Amino acid sequence: MRVQLTDSTIEIKLARWEKIFGLMKDISVPLSDVSDARLVQSPLREAVGTGLKAGLRFPGFRYVARTIRLDQVFIVRRGVPALSFVVRNHDPLQRVVVSTPEAKQLVKRLRK
Repeated sequence: MRVQLTDSTIEIKLARWEKIFGLMKDISVPLSDVSDARLVQSPLREAVGTGLKAGLRFPGFRYVARTIRLDQVFIVRRGVPALSFVVRNHDPLQRVVVSTPEAKQLVKRLRK
């Protein structure tokens, strides 16, 4: 999985196995539809109890899954901080939480 931030979009490119077992596709959102970027130090803790429905779930280790209402995506793993952001105009998707070693830098760039 890779997170890429361009001048106009944020893209989350999943590995083939993540697409298959996580039951989802790559995510691409225009920066104009992104808000409330923040750093999540314990993304697994945030994912627990959100009603994860479909996708890959290894409790306490890794999630590549969506919530029951399909409005939140969690692509997170243990020990790796995450970038969390709110999405507008892409119903039903409203929020993405994605683990990446560059989470802190991405939050700074998205808040500019």
